Amino acid sequence: MQGKSFPALVLIAILALVVSNSLYIVDETERAIKLRFGQIVESDIQPGLHFKIPVLNTIRKFDARVLTMDARPQRYLTLEKKAVIVDSFIKWRIASVQAYYEATSGDELVAARLLAPRVDEGLRNQFGERTMYEVVSGERDEIMNELTSKLNEITKAELGIEIRDIRVKRIDLPPEVSHAVYERMNTERQREAREHRSQGKELAEGIRADADRQKQIILAEAFRESERIRGEGDAIAASTYAKAYQQDPEFYSFVRSLEAYRNTFNSKDDIMVLEPDSDFFNYMKQYDRTQ
Repeated sequence: MQGKSFPALVLIAILALVVSNSLYIVDETERAIKLRFGQIVESDIQPGLHFKIPVLNTIRKFDARVLTMDARPQRYLTLEKKAVIVDSFIKWRIASVQAYYEATSGDELVAARLLAPRVDEGLRNQFGERTMYEVVSGERDEIMNELTSKLNEITKAELGIEIRDIRVKRIDLPPEVSHAVYERMNTERQREAREHRSQGKELAEGIRADADRQKQIILAEAFRESERIRGEGDAIAASTYAKAYQQDPEFYSFVRSLEAYRNTFNSKDDIMVLEPDSDFFNYMKQYDRTQ
């Protein structure tokens, strides 16, 4: 029994190996072609489970997703012969698997080498037809859309590649020009700064002069108001004094004399020279010592 079962196991193993080599799977993100001794027998195989003849057929799979190629910065001349350094990138995908394989042998590096000069030539032509302002800010989207449309037709026919988008990451001036431009911009900004500073000083002087004028007006009005109030107060005080004096002139005169004595003899260092019969000492002379 053991001698009969061994050939059966070998046969099963061979059948399993043949079946495993006959089936293959193409992923959703891939496209594939079937080759027979290097010749394409089936192109653009869609995702799913497929069958092949072992040994005779070879399957080549390619990434069907949108890929990115980062181009090297290149120097271009604008319409007015001004040099710019352009850094760009390309979005592309396989449109025809057979054409892509025949043109690049399925190698992405080869595809990139074939795409780069075409994109470079297209950008050079587009920049050469426009001014510096147009390529920097005015018509950049129009340039990219027009270039993408033109190159897409060429690469589809020649390389089996669909160009989805071409974009410029940045545009710089050459190093020898950048320094001069920077110096000119710096000079312009310094001139503008001086103008703004002088305008600010002129405005500050005007504000300061107006503030000083308003200060003088406010002080004059305040002094006038204080003098008016003081005059009204003095008038009321004089009227009050007059009324009090009319009620008792003698007592009023006595109080005023006391205030005069207090103010006069307030300091011990003061010296006053008066005649003894002066009216200043009137109430002193009337003082009776015997009382």
